[in-house]
Amino acid sequence: MDMDSASSVVLQALTQATSQDTAVLKPAEEQLRQWETQPGFYSVLLNIFNNHMLDVNVRWLAVLYFKNGIDRYWRRVAPHALSEEEKTSLRAGLITNFNEPVNQIATQIAVLIAKVARLDCPRQWPELIPILLESVKGQDGLQQHRALLTFYHVTKTLASKRLAQDRRLFQDVSRQVGPDSTCREKLEKTIILYTKVLLDFLEYHPCAFIPLIQRSLEFAVSYVFTPAGEGVTFERFIVQCMNLIKMIVKNDAYKPAKNIDDSKPESLEAHKIKTAFFTHPTLTEIGRRLVSHYFLLTEEELTMWEEDPESFAVEETGGDSWKYSLRPCTEVLFLDIFHNYSQTLTPVLLDMVQNLQGPTNVEDPVQLLMKDAVYNAVGLAAYELFDNVDFDQWFKNQLLGELQVSHHRYKLIRRRVIWLIGQWISVKFKSDLRPLLYEVILSLMQDPDLVVRQLFFVFSQFSPNLLLHVISCVIERVNIQIRPYVGCLVQYLPLLWKQSEEHNMLRCAILTTLIHLVQGLGAESKNLYPFLLPVIQLSTDVSQPPHVYLLEDGLELWLVTLENSPAVTPELLRIFQNMSALLELSSENVRTCFQIVNAYIYLSATEFLQSYAESLCRTFCDLLKDITNEGQVQVLKVVEIALKVSPILGAHMFQPLLPAVFRGIVDGERYPVVMSTYLGIMGRVLLQNSSFFFSLLTQMASESSQEMDQLLGSVIEMWVDRMDNITQPERRKLSSLALLSLLPSDNSVIQDKFCGIINICLEALHDVMTEDPETGTFKDCMLMSHFEEPKLSDDEEPPTEQDKRKKLLALEDPVHSVSLQQFVYEKLKAQQALMGDQGFGVLMETVDTELVSQLQEFLQGL
Repeated sequence: MDMDSASSVVLQALTQATSQDTAVLKPAEEQLRQWETQPGFYSVLLNIFNNHMLDVNVRWLAVLYFKNGIDRYWRRVAPHALSEEEKTSLRAGLITNFNEPVNQIATQIAVLIAKVARLDCPRQWPELIPILLESVKGQDGLQQHRALLTFYHVTKTLASKRLAQDRRLFQDVSRQVGPDSTCREKLEKTIILYTKVLLDFLEYHPCAFIPLIQRSLEFAVSYVFTPAGEGVTFERFIVQCMNLIKMIVKNDAYKPAKNIDDSKPESLEAHKIKTAFFTHPTLTEIGRRLVSHYFLLTEEELTMWEEDPESFAVEETGGDSWKYSLRPCTEVLFLDIFHNYSQTLTPVLLDMVQNLQGPTNVEDPVQLLMKDAVYNAVGLAAYELFDNVDFDQWFKNQLLGELQVSHHRYKLIRRRVIWLIGQWISVKFKSDLRPLLYEVILSLMQDPDLVVRQLFFVFSQFSPNLLLHVISCVIERVNIQIRPYVGCLVQYLPLLWKQSEEHNMLRCAILTTLIHLVQGLGAESKNLYPFLLPVIQLSTDVSQPPHVYLLEDGLELWLVTLENSPAVTPELLRIFQNMSALLELSSENVRTCFQIVNAYIYLSATEFLQSYAESLCRTFCDLLKDITNEGQVQVLKVVEIALKVSPILGAHMFQPLLPAVFRGIVDGERYPVVMSTYLGIMGRVLLQNSSFFFSLLTQMASESSQEMDQLLGSVIEMWVDRMDNITQPERRKLSSLALLSLLPSDNSVIQDKFCGIINICLEALHDVMTEDPETGTFKDCMLMSHFEEPKLSDDEEPPTEQDKRKKLLALEDPVHSVSLQQFVYEKLKAQQALMGDQGFGVLMETVDTELVSQLQEFLQGL
């Protein structure tokens, strides 16, 4: 048979295989299965899916058959393996044109090229990578996008190869990418993604990570602390590597117990690997490089000091910033390594201090920066160095003199010394030296440099600043045991707040203390409201000048106040008037703003939605016009939570936003996370407020001049098609409950989509059902029967009031209160009763026999 007639026969079989009619579909599938091993079959499939004039479903099926064929018949040793001649021709045909118009098909073609590459690259397919790189550089937008998509899948697949020669090839391909390459940004993102996988694996599965400790340390240390990293590393990557080292060094699972005999074998194994790696020379090099290279102030930071001293002075280095920013990350790594290996590193640091004795020449910027870096290290390691440094002598003989050098360039050292004394004062500082220190502080209060002056102000108020610091630390340590001592703190803090009106940095410190205090007090924090709520009001009011300094901490305080609030108060509700202006700013604080909105909904949905949903809805409509995909998800999450807490009122209040969600589903929103959220919202509406769903359907049908049934069919079809976009098991179960709620129905459209609905139900059943090994029966693992107070260990945070609210809400949520297995059974029974046995039998025949048997297995015993 010649190629043309073979093509038409295969094309006809593929067309029949896309039919909804099982009588046509089954024989076609059988015929295609027989052709899988015929020479020339895959060449025909290639021609079919490369022909953009053909029906998209037929082309899609051709790609799938081709992809399955690679798995089964591409390897030389496989039974019925493809001939080398046909494979050569297929490889050539796969990379002739990167112009596939349909996204889903383009993705599948990229995946199948990657599968072939894994088996044949580079020996049988040396031209693949050069052609991809060439196509990426092309001017045609679609071609460039498709080549990049293919390059991504090929790279990902090749990276999974483990043989030494494969790795060498992969390495050769990646060093070709210079700093100006168009691929650079995408490669950097991919690298960060992979290192994040390592970090997450280490965080959540430390014991399983043990075999990777040695390789991870070699990898991270070589790039960050040896010349291997020069010219190839970039800031986010360095941060990820440092975090990897830090987490390995600090991990409790990798440390033996105090009594060595009580240690777990895996802890001893990990400790052994670490001990062998962190030799004296390695630790010395890491310690020296951290201080002498990474601690140095950068050109950018020095420029910021000159041009925007206020921002430089309040640069954020607390909280979780070590996970993302280089400076805090470096300092935290230094602290952890110094703490764990102080015997080795103390002499190294003291040697560096010794080399910097006496005043430094102001004409020598390198030495000034080095002294700043070394003093920073001595300050950070104050508690570790307690027994090794005579701080009082050092203060009198060296530091005091440095504070009196008034040259403009010496401001670096003046600032660092005063900070250094602040670090040591609570560790080791004779009280009879304090008058001398006060005297210096008073004389330097007039320092010409704003950064130094601000630091001096905070520092000179010894009592408040030290007390705030101590309060925060104590609350963090003792948590809820702080409650009996709150009385005196509550008297002190308002007074300090009033006195610090001109000093925003001190006010930031007070806000931080209040955050810890509210977390420690839990529900009892309501007694602080007379002081707390005006503080939040001022800090988050963008019409007040102090918000520039106080906003971030103010928002954090607002959030923890809501999370720990036992009940809403009119004053707490009133503060929300600040929110619309904050959302319009759309700054980096927008995520916290959305968390605050959600916290109000959890706290008091009815009062909150009745007061603010209308204005919030207007703000959201404006935001959605010009916002990132991630931003869209944040907005839609609020609507989803409102529907979860209050299905009737939530749908009514956010009605203006719902048509866009409906349209997004029908149009097949491209971004999976947004689509998943759309389906979460629509699932809630359909399941818990069906009358609203059908009124929305009516509205959308009249607006688009479509039949209601036709539109409903489109929604169900897209829902079934995009189920894979939904990753959270809760939303997957919700989708299946929602679509099942359409049954029983005599509507021909719903019956037409019955197979798809059953498909989704089975996916959800696989997600949520667990088998009882003794009885062999299945039960829904998402069901929650009652609210249990968790038994907490000493180091665990007690649940906040919001945690309790969420738990009680979950008990009423159909996702956690309705058995999916039971629901499927009841709905199918009801459909059978409606249609009669014969009609129902015909309906069930539209479902794949394999799916029917799986369904029967899940429903046995009901």
